Amino acid sequence: MAGWQMKQMKPKDIVVNPQVRKASDPKAQEELNASVKALGVLQPLLVMASGVLLAGHRRLIAALAAGLETVPVIVTDRLLSDSEIRVIQLTENMHRADLTGYEKWLGCAELMSMNPHWQLKDLAAHLHLDPSMVTRLLSPSKCVPAWQEALKAGNVGISDCYAASKLEEKEQAELLALKLSGASRDAIEQAGRRNRTKAAPAVRLSRVKIAMPQGASVVVSGNDLSMADVVELLAETLKEARKAAEQYDVKTFQSMMKDKAKG
Repeated sequence: MAGWQMKQMKPKDIVVNPQVRKASDPKAQEELNASVKALGVLQPLLVMASGVLLAGHRRLIAALAAGLETVPVIVTDRLLSDSEIRVIQLTENMHRADLTGYEKWLGCAELMSMNPHWQLKDLAAHLHLDPSMVTRLLSPSKCVPAWQEALKAGNVGISDCYAASKLEEKEQAELLALKLSGASRDAIEQAGRRNRTKAAPAVRLSRVKIAMPQGASVVVSGNDLSMADVVELLAETLKEARKAAEQYDVKTFQSMMKDKAKG
């Protein structure tokens, strides 16, 4: 492949820049160290022609611990921007090893900051994620600092932050207290829904018709639908539609959703 070359490098010659992963599981690293000591580095590291590491930090640590003289690397002579480097690092960690929710948020937020012209769909495309997942990963940015600190400490997850991000600051504080008291994720979602309903205008409809481009429209029917209800129903439907689009036609999708509603 043009611009890429497979070769061997001495681990000590590889330069490590700041990584997306802020900390790793010591036990998992020990297991990788043992594997590399026994079998060597099976998956090449990715480095720039200058020797700067792009992907494979944990494998490099294991190689150094095992005292390997050389490791397989894929070298790119392309001039990569800081943003492209971060995309490579975050994508590899996101799909090959578990980052904490806090690290995923920081990585995504950093990329959006480095690329101010990006929309959420652009970040999703670069990371090969569904846009709805990117919305959740960035939700801590809309939370008060106390939520962000709780995420860093591992006391709350991204889904909890997503529920909190829909609320005003005062309600966020109340929701965090509820979460830290041991409430389940379902209880958090229900409490958030109640707060959103309480804060929203009291107007409710049994039928909501939404005009869309190209003369299309979407009709949502139900009992006393609030704006929050409409948002959640449309978001869930969009999520199901995206999954179905990979395998089914629109008629089959319509039947599937009808059956799901009955269930």
